[in-house]
Amino acid sequence: MDFISDLVKAVIALFIIVDPFGNIPIFIGLTENIPEAQIKKVYNTAVIVGMALLLVFAFAGTAILDIFGLTIPSFEVAGGILLLIIAVRIVVSGIHETVESPESIGAVPIAIPLLVGPGAITTTIITLQSYSTEGAAIAVTITVLAVVIVLSLTWVILRFINGIHKVLGKTGAVVIARVMALLIAAIAVQYILTGVTHFIA
Repeated sequence: MDFISDLVKAVIALFIIVDPFGNIPIFIGLTENIPEAQIKKVYNTAVIVGMALLLVFAFAGTAILDIFGLTIPSFEVAGGILLLIIAVRIVVSGIHETVESPESIGAVPIAIPLLVGPGAITTTIITLQSYSTEGAAIAVTITVLAVVIVLSLTWVILRFINGIHKVLGKTGAVVIARVMALLIAAIAVQYILTGVTHFIA
């Protein structure tokens, strides 16, 4: 029962940070000029890349940061700047991506930093460390299952985006995407401020 309880807590924490529901209008805005037949490839790529990144950072995150002399605050600042640029583009002129393949936009910016940003990376690393006192095997199992469950749920949610897009219509989707971009900008600024605050401290 303790294992199930810990797993549920880890899944809920990561799901809140990844926030696929909150990002739906942004996803719609990013893919509005992509043929419907290719949108599935975009989201498949986003989920696969996101899952791979989280698993890599879960097991080697601390080591990777140490090798390059990086810190979590540096990810917060970098991710915040990238998110802010995306938000400004959506608010000012909308998103008009011209990419060679749907996989490109699926990887950046949908997989990272929208789904897998500094918050998700930090949460995954902390999850592994938090349950390490219960044994390495249990900590690894909880972390891997949490990542797989959350990204699988995200994939299911993304599969229904076309239906949501049809209900909203093109104009409605653009309007909502731009309104949500303001919230994304605020989150981006918060990431930057948190990262800078950590550096100053």
